[in-house]
Amino acid sequence: MLQLSAAALAAVTGPARRPVRAEWTNDGGATWSLARVATAEVQPDRTAECRYSGSAELVDVPLGAAGINVVTSELRLFQGVQGPRMDEPEWVPAGRYVVDRVARTRIGARLELLGVEDSIRAAGFPVTRMIGPDSAAALASALVGEARPGDGVAWRPGLDPTTVVPAFTADDRWASLSGGTDTAGVSTGIAAALGGEVFADARGVMTIGPVPTLADPVVWRIPYGVAVVEPAEEQSAEGLVNVWAISGDGGDGSPAVGPIYVWDDDPNSLTYAGPDPVGDPLAPQRLGLIGVRVRVDRYSSPLITTTGQASDVGRAKLADSLGVQSSLSFTAVCHPGLEPGDVVEVEVRPGEWQRHIIDSCPYTLGAAVMSCTTRTSARRLT
Repeated sequence: MLQLSAAALAAVTGPARRPVRAEWTNDGGATWSLARVATAEVQPDRTAECRYSGSAELVDVPLGAAGINVVTSELRLFQGVQGPRMDEPEWVPAGRYVVDRVARTRIGARLELLGVEDSIRAAGFPVTRMIGPDSAAALASALVGEARPGDGVAWRPGLDPTTVVPAFTADDRWASLSGGTDTAGVSTGIAAALGGEVFADARGVMTIGPVPTLADPVVWRIPYGVAVVEPAEEQSAEGLVNVWAISGDGGDGSPAVGPIYVWDDDPNSLTYAGPDPVGDPLAPQRLGLIGVRVRVDRYSSPLITTTGQASDVGRAKLADSLGVQSSLSFTAVCHPGLEPGDVVEVEVRPGEWQRHIIDSCPYTLGAAVMSCTTRTSARRLT
């Protein structure tokens, strides 16, 4: 969650002005020009390749080579919060974007916006190349810096940027940085091989951090009837995996890693895979655990070089694949500091609190409410 002052945080759930600010640049952010905003919407979404996307209608802005265009222009948006006792609004970043489409309107221009990840996705390799060996930090910085000169990479606690990544062949910049497969179908991705994810945050800074889990600290508690209106719960088995087999083999003669197995070992979880689905698959039958169901998937990457790294990847995969089957959509007061991946506690019914990971939290800038879609692991009622 983006940090807000105590005064701004109090104003989020109370009476407050919510001004909007937009700035655009054609020189990579060396200079910024203010623009008046007619309307703007942002769509932070952890499941999208561009974590932030949106649209905006700006008033009386120039277009073309010297104005806003789809080649060099970038836009950053801010949501202001100003409580009754605040002299000035506190400006909260609401994404930095490349301009994907622009259309002239009666009052100015309508812009379709994508996060700065899009400029890295578009900067493909002209030829297949060899990447590494080097530290994850050095390789990630080089991949980002080539596509966006002057930009760096921020690392969040929980991952080791000094981890040495072995040499690998790549033909796609984003797949090399984030996760994907090469032309031979081999899994790649520096962030994925560390058990992490890569994204541009609300400020537009390329960031690599661990996959969020429900064990992360709660950043916001949302009471029933105050910040939540008409919660709609939904469950789906799509993408549900409770046993992961993780392995690494660089194909260069070095010893293969794994497979390392990670599974849901919480007996209170609906997705409990049993005490040992690998070494003792008959245990549920022997122990009378007739409700246990095993869903298995495998992940292999030549960038995984140690068993510890494989375990980290397995835990990250498990955190993602267990949280998709129980979701909650709700409308809450607009908290502009909320980010995808944040953990919140929601009172879904009076006295019933659930912990959820925010997947998406779109909102209209200046509005008092926002809609959120979340995930949680389903637990048995006791």
